[in-house]
Amino acid sequence: MNFITPAYAQAAATPGGADLVMQMAPFGIILVIMYFLILRPQQKRVKAHQEMIKAVRRGDTIVTSGGIVGKVTKVTDEPEIEVEIAQNVRVRIIRTMITDVRSKGEPVKE
Repeated sequence: MNFITPAYAQAAATPGGADLVMQMAPFGIILVIMYFLILRPQQKRVKAHQEMIKAVRRGDTIVTSGGIVGKVTKVTDEPEIEVEIAQNVRVRIIRTMITDVRSKGEPVKE
């Protein structure tokens, strides 16, 4: 008895390389679209945030991720900066917790 029809046997014998490429093409297109709509803009935002943090200097008014608004009183090369949040109340915060620089302060004195 012959259980395999000739048409089915021919389909199994032909290589499926072109079919595989056509099946995988939509996934590749989706990945490219996701890169340009999600990943690339996120990388730009991270880079802009890092540049903003590096440019913080004394006298800048900043907003932290916790919502505290203060004026920068001391900046060093360390990951911490000193911020005055009320008159004679100074706290040290981590640079990466800065979410926004509202106004620029005076230039660096040499």
